[in-house]
Amino acid sequence: MASAAEQLAQNFNFGSFAKAKELRQRLLFALVALIVYRVGTYIPLPGIDPIEMQILFEQQSQGVLGIFNVFSGGSIERMAIFALGIMPYISSSIIVQLMTSVSPRLAELKKDGEAGRKKINQYTRYGTVLLTVVQGYGVAVVLGQTSVVVNPGGFFVATTIITLLGGTMFLMWLGEQITARGVGNGISLIIFAGIVAELPNALGQLFSMSYDQGQFSALELLALLLLVAGTIIFIVFVERSQRRLLVQYPKRQTQNGVSQGDTSHLPLKLNTAGVIPPIFASSLLLMPVTVAQFSATGGGEWMTTVTSLLGRGQPLFILFYAALIIFFCFFYTAIVFNPRDTADNLKKYGGFLPGIRPGERTAEHIDYVLTRITVAGAGYLTLVCLIPEMLMSNYAVPFYFGGTSLLIVVNVTMDTVTQVQSHLLAHQYEGLIKKARLRGGRRR
Repeated sequence: MASAAEQLAQNFNFGSFAKAKELRQRLLFALVALIVYRVGTYIPLPGIDPIEMQILFEQQSQGVLGIFNVFSGGSIERMAIFALGIMPYISSSIIVQLMTSVSPRLAELKKDGEAGRKKINQYTRYGTVLLTVVQGYGVAVVLGQTSVVVNPGGFFVATTIITLLGGTMFLMWLGEQITARGVGNGISLIIFAGIVAELPNALGQLFSMSYDQGQFSALELLALLLLVAGTIIFIVFVERSQRRLLVQYPKRQTQNGVSQGDTSHLPLKLNTAGVIPPIFASSLLLMPVTVAQFSATGGGEWMTTVTSLLGRGQPLFILFYAALIIFFCFFYTAIVFNPRDTADNLKKYGGFLPGIRPGERTAEHIDYVLTRITVAGAGYLTLVCLIPEMLMSNYAVPFYFGGTSLLIVVNVTMDTVTQVQSHLLAHQYEGLIKKARLRGGRRR
């Protein structure tokens, strides 16, 4: 039998959406904030020659710059004020999460509730500033050695660092505002907007490669689009998959007598690590290629050998890519999900898994189940990322049709739709409560 929430979800219509004034305001705020972000991706850094920058990017687009350009919404291609995007903040968040499993002080802050969360967010912002300054200095030095900069020197380095730092901090603030006053996760929506905004250009490039350049036939183009659609459906199916552990709560003594024991479940996602493993794996593998391309001499004979072996589509590249994705799946899952803490929380509130002793045995069982489903999740991520990778190497398909991009777009879309449904459910519940109060008043 469907629950009350499921029955309300089935009755969603445009009429209920039109009555949800707060939801409309939240959606409008998120839309305006994303438009502001897109405008900023077209404002270039001071002292940059846009034509020379376009030529340089076309030479380096197959390295790390190509991947970061996808996540920044084309800002690197234009070397805009948002060129670093929100990636320094994401990197800082990951580093702080890693430190919480190593530092006892950060681990205690994580358990302190809202006060501890604010302190950890403060450390994350400090890390974002540090990473942005370091990356901004690296960008300024590298660009100063090329013909992209009109007047290279110390002044250009200083202005570049300040501008990129201001752009990243503004995006971090904008993402937090979207989360608080809009709908969905602001940081994820900024990356999502950057990828989706460049999809029309990627589609145009794809059709141009098929019809104008003749790199593949219309049938192959249709097969490619069907493969992308099938990949999206597969991602949706797996991302919604859960392994639910049954949790029971004992009977409790209340003022009205003995209450029946409740039954709940502990949901474990099949893909706990999300999109972090493909991003890390791609960045690590393409780093030698990018360094060799920026080096005037190619980095020596050993760098040339590494570049040729780790080229896109090469067997060694595919092997290392799959191995790194699997490694980061297990590594990041171990960071973000602690079975011992989950078991302690269940024990604190009187919950237990049927047939398993609370405490250490529960933690071991959760860890055993999580390890098994992580194997399936790592295989799923590897499959989703390797198939588009082969297409990109053999048919020069744009990055925007890669597995990582599709994962981000699908995940963010599902999370945002879920939050919209939650707001609509809350609005319908409020309407039902108001009607019930009115009826009760008439009876009196």
